[in-house]
This record gives sequence, structure tokens and C-alpha cells, in this order.
Amino acid sequence: MTERIRIAPSIAAALARRAPVVALETTLVTHGLPQPDGVAVAVELESIVTAGGAVPATIGILDGVVHVGMKRDQLERLAATPYVVKVNTGNLAATLAAGATGSTTVAATLFAAEAAGIRVFATGGIGGVHRQVETSGDVSADLVALARHRVAVVCAGAKAILDLPRTVEMLETLGVPVLGLGTDEFPAFYRRSSGLSVDRRCADVAAVAAAVRTHFDLGLPTGVVVANPVPVADEMPAEIYESALAAALAAAEAAAIRGREVTPFLLDRMRSLTGGASVAVNRALLGHNATVAAELAVALARA
Repeated sequence: MTERIRIAPSIAAALARRAPVVALETTLVTHGLPQPDGVAVAVELESIVTAGGAVPATIGILDGVVHVGMKRDQLERLAATPYVVKVNTGNLAATLAAGATGSTTVAATLFAAEAAGIRVFATGGIGGVHRQVETSGDVSADLVALARHRVAVVCAGAKAILDLPRTVEMLETLGVPVLGLGTDEFPAFYRRSSGLSVDRRCADVAAVAAAVRTHFDLGLPTGVVVANPVPVADEMPAEIYESALAAALAAAEAAAIRGREVTPFLLDRMRSLTGGASVAVNRALLGHNATVAAELAVALARA
């Protein structure tokens, strides 16, 4: 597209023939999962999307260029980069101008996906309003990006470490619709339910596709959140979830962790406190979201 955004030939060809394409992010490769799980899961998600009849487009940054559709060797290089930058829309331009390498958050992936013409994106969970926002002012750039970029994001709700009631309220304020796939409640990442309502329950992916298509046809300026709960068999038990989350939040407060470091710190602490159970849940919901995203992309492409 430009000297700063490079679309892989296979992705460009798929978009040209209006084939179903699913965007995938790379923060999970560098920050969301321990190595070598990061690269392995990224490759696994691509295989799941392909098996679902869509074309995977993993997005990341190498040497000041946004790559839409990364190869395995590029993912391995990204994962091996010391102190790799976690890129959102706020530091994207500076990262590119410096010729640096970075992984894309939900926000940066949304930007790149829309720029490339990709309408469906699969991730684990979106960012949102952080706890104690009244003193920190910490609100994820993911929410602003969802309000600006017309892409449907399939996710297991927002990360459970966040202030979920305020996150759902902010999505409503920004005009971002939240569609629950087979659920009336906003998922809590490791858990299927948060007790918070979605805007509309959709019985199946066909119903989601109809709502997403109508949203785009109306010219509404926002993305769409497709809330897809973690499968029942993979849900983290409530007692483990609640005790680990409380301990992780307390550790972050004691260490005065702030800004972009909050999420990776808390995810790492959850991994330790749950004996790796959080990683297993994360992998399960990522795969489930990739499956649904492929189905959604195929349904939209047929239309």
C-alpha cells in the first residue's frame, strides 16, 4: 500500500478477489504468552483460520514497516527481538519513523486491518478501562481504536484484569456495538460471564454476520465487538480465578506498575499464580475466537 504498510502478495490477492480474510495480532507473540508458546500459537491460529476457509493475515512491525501477512521466520524474528516495542496507535508513527520492530496491540492491528481492507479480526481479549482509573486515568487505546476503525473484532470480552463494568459502559458511550455469540452476558476472558449485558444476543454466526453487515452498510463509523465466551470445558474455575486475580492486582499495586506494562505484568503474574492454567485457558479461547472469526469472514464474503 505504502512504504510503511506492506501487504503480503497472498493477502493482497485474497483481498482483490474478495475472499474472506482474518487479521491476527502479534502482541500475543511477544507479551501475551511465554516463549516458545507465542510463535507456536500464532502459527496454530493461522492454521485454524485456514481450516475455516479464510485467509489469515498476521500483522506486525519489522524495521519500521507494518507487515500485513507475516511468515513464520518473520514471527520468530519478532519474538526473538530484545525489548520489543508493544505498539498501539499512539506510538505507531514514532516506531515506524525510527525503523524499529514491534508487535501490534489490538489498537494498532485494527488500524492496519482497516487500512488493508480487512473487516474481521480475531484476538484473545480487548483492552479497556483499567481498575483505579479515577487516579491513574489509564484507559486502553483499544477502545478509541474500536470507535474509529470499521472492523469486527472477535474476542472473549475484555481482559479480566480490567474494570469490566466501566469498559462495557465506555463501549456504549463510544457507540461500539457488543454482540454476544450465544450469550446475553459480556465474557470475562478466563470466565464465560461477567454479569454485564451485551447489546444483543446472536444465536449463531449467521446472525452475527447479518448484524455486522448491516452495521457496515449503514456507514456507522465504529468497529463491532463480537463477544465469544471461552468454551465451557476450558473455563477457569471460579475459585482459582478470583484468588489469582486478587493476588495479581495486589502485586501490581505494590510494584507501582503503570501504563503499557500493566497488562503484561498481570498476565505473567496470573500465569505464575495459576500454575500455568491461565495460559491453557488463553490458548483455548484464542483458538475458539479464530474459528468463529473465520466463519464470520466467510459469511461476510458470501454476502
